[in-house]
Amino acid sequence: MIIGVPREVKTDEYRVAMLPVAVEELTARGHEVIVETGAGLGSGLPDHDYLRGGAKLVSSGNEVFERAELIVKVKEPQPEEYDRIRSGQAIFTYFHLAASRPLTDAMLASGATCFAYETLRDTRGRLPLLTPMSEVAGRMSIQQGAKYLERPQMGRGILLGGVPGVPPAHITILGGGVVGTNAAKIAAGFQADVAILDVDLDRLRYLDDIMPANVNLLYSDRHMILEQLRLADLVVGSVLIPGAKAPQLVRKEDLQQMKPGSVVIDVAVDQGGCIETSRPTTHSHPTFVVDDVVHYCVANMPGAVGRTSTFALCNATTPWVMRLAGGGIAKAVGNEGPLRDALNIHQGRVTNEAVAGAFDLPCEPPR
Repeated sequence: MIIGVPREVKTDEYRVAMLPVAVEELTARGHEVIVETGAGLGSGLPDHDYLRGGAKLVSSGNEVFERAELIVKVKEPQPEEYDRIRSGQAIFTYFHLAASRPLTDAMLASGATCFAYETLRDTRGRLPLLTPMSEVAGRMSIQQGAKYLERPQMGRGILLGGVPGVPPAHITILGGGVVGTNAAKIAAGFQADVAILDVDLDRLRYLDDIMPANVNLLYSDRHMILEQLRLADLVVGSVLIPGAKAPQLVRKEDLQQMKPGSVVIDVAVDQGGCIETSRPTTHSHPTFVVDDVVHYCVANMPGAVGRTSTFALCNATTPWVMRLAGGGIAKAVGNEGPLRDALNIHQGRVTNEAVAGAFDLPCEPPR
């Protein structure tokens, strides 16, 4: 199979979809790997590392898309890439289709086969390709929250851990999944006062067993969310419904309950956001203010720590790329299993129920 790795073109995206060691493994199995020059530079991976692994370097993304049967990316295709994708080609990346009707329509029109990292489930029901970036984003959310609570960044001027005689910040985390758990670990280490809200009582009981004493586990309902918004200096939105648009738990009018200069970090923004006032931002222009509340809504948070994120992501994705290349696209589409779960669009039809439901489109099994 001919596998293509283009340079990521999303604003401030420094990750790359494949490590040189994966190129070496794929070429040793008889596959051809085409890598766009400079694709790995943002992650500290120079072209000569890919050459040593057996990659063929090309000077443009157009050539990668023209020649490859399987495109492996990090982020969803950008508008400038839509016309490069062709019928019969497969794309393996983070799609988050339910958050974007234009992207969904473009992929349907292309006739391509779209495998989404975020909906691939392993035999234990886990999301192994979403987990590593959720870990990074969860930890980064507290790092970014600490920065934007500083007064020069329009925040309240709050130190997360306080000092003797001055109370710490109160941090509310909406969702106790991978993002929320990792955010809580870092926040607890800062000695902040932390609350995790979730609707899964079993998950709350588990977190109660493993979290330090400064993390409180609370059942999430409308009244509890409002109570926490009044207390919060920092709110982290981390609610996930795999493949679907994130539920909006915080309404615009709810911001009136929050303290002026408080901060929201909406990690779920790439799935539409769980705060009504969220809209995607970039690392170059990461924040905006609504009703005196600072919003940080960067849709590719892990992209800022490209080297860490690339290695974490590729450690998880490489075995699935190998399986997809080794078995072929038709086998992945036709057989039940994790790669079939990752299939969102095939030959102009939506095959994922959550994506179809987001836009009231028919959901059809692959043919």
